[in-house]
Amino acid sequence: MREYSAAAKKFYNSKAWRKTRDAYIGSIDYMCERCGDAGYIVHHIEHIDNNNINDVNVTLNWDNLEYLCLDCHNTEHFATHSNVVEGVSFNQYGELVPISKTKNDK
Repeated sequence: MREYSAAAKKFYNSKAWRKTRDAYIGSIDYMCERCGDAGYIVHHIEHIDNNNINDVNVTLNWDNLEYLCLDCHNTEHFATHSNVVEGVSFNQYGELVPISKTKNDK
């Protein structure tokens, strides 16, 4: 888990983030800005870390946001990190979590 996860969770649960996120998603018609599929998560282009978690120019600035589907979001993160692990994905907090298998995958 990331060092700033407690601060990130607090931010992602804040009224300011929820309001910004919802308005931003509505402004781009709920579609992934890269591939046009249904969107899933608002991505911070400049990633949030301990140094900028309280900087609204990074966290709440629409110029730093991008609405992505799960595949595009995972590609963004896996493409920028050399340690790719199969069977995991990022959740809405940016944490790695196991990918659930569907009945058809078993």
